[in-house]
Amino acid sequence: MSEKVIQFISSHWDDCIKENMKDNGTLIGLPYPYTVPAVGHFDEMYYWDTYFTNKGLEIEGRFAQAKNNTDNMLYLVNRFGYMPNGNRTYYLKNSQPPFLSIMVGDVYRHYNDKAWLTGAFETLKKEYNFWMTRRMTPIGLNMYDGYLAPGADKELADSFKMRTGFMPNESIYNVGRHHLITCESGWDINPRWDTKGYDFAPVDLNSLMFMFEKNMEYFSCELGKGEDEIWAQRAQKRRTLMKKYMETESGLFLDYNFKENNHSRIFSAASFYILFAGLAERKNAEALVENINRLETEYGLLACEKNNTEGTYQWDYPNGWACLHYIAISGLDKYGYKKEAAEIAQKYIALVDKVFEETGNLWEKYNVVEGNLNVNHESKKRMPAMMGWSAGVYLAALEYIEKRGCCCD
Repeated sequence: MSEKVIQFISSHWDDCIKENMKDNGTLIGLPYPYTVPAVGHFDEMYYWDTYFTNKGLEIEGRFAQAKNNTDNMLYLVNRFGYMPNGNRTYYLKNSQPPFLSIMVGDVYRHYNDKAWLTGAFETLKKEYNFWMTRRMTPIGLNMYDGYLAPGADKELADSFKMRTGFMPNESIYNVGRHHLITCESGWDINPRWDTKGYDFAPVDLNSLMFMFEKNMEYFSCELGKGEDEIWAQRAQKRRTLMKKYMETESGLFLDYNFKENNHSRIFSAASFYILFAGLAERKNAEALVENINRLETEYGLLACEKNNTEGTYQWDYPNGWACLHYIAISGLDKYGYKKEAAEIAQKYIALVDKVFEETGNLWEKYNVVEGNLNVNHESKKRMPAMMGWSAGVYLAALEYIEKRGCCCD
């Protein structure tokens, strides 16, 4: 079955490439061809989706398109001062998880073009400044947020109620802001912060910001900019703060409520980001492996462990997402847990193969408890057939098994 899926992916990449160089209505023009997540469903590129899409493009030797996607994001950062959720005017209200510095590193290591990296390095400083000035908490860590336009709070609050099935006992403004925060997190919508995302410093975001700082340290060294120590100190400061606020007695890192001085009650796959970022100590990695059974199922990895949070959320039990499988596989491998990484990779491959045999398509998300498409998705329109990160992670999982599987016993 894997050969059929590989052929399907290879023959559909070009269908997911759009070209639109001029602003057209709400669609923001981009200088290079760009990749959209699904055939016939989207006309815009999305921020964090594209990182995982790029993985698939790179595996299949389509580095030119991976670079196009990265250059388009650098263009948007230069134009707006940050990377929006996507190239739509209505997405300017928020960003998404900051993967751009990682994408720049991937492109640079392939092309080894220092002139290109010099420009990207300066552009990335603009994105870093956005997160450090407009997304800060009182404890020195970052948070997700967004621009809540006048009157938009009611629309977002109504949307939250429609999608989850209940209205929190909060002000309309706070419900709308929380919904906007979940949009910026990429986990749109999730139960990790109850309904108060504005009070939390998330472990995934701050892990990515740690990677951002370490990448900038590396880029400075490569370019001889002399800023290596500045970025190294910033990364070390973040590691210290994350350990202080996010580490639990068990060694797990969880989202931190800086207003109530406690941790999220939801254990989720976001905790694997500390492995992906390489900031975990050995005891933290061990704690994650000891608790992996709370998220791992017969068919893959849950976004969140089963919980009793009021409402229905698509980033919750029993749903599993391609991107979170990739983060876990990569992070576990980085810390030497190759057997555990391979098991998750094999389960994701088997799940995609099974559902592809039944439907002839790849999908945005899967039910990893039942091994089917019986997902919490809030509304039918939120379950398109998908290439994007599902294709990218599928190919990455296959590559992992081929290259590392023999070392996992």
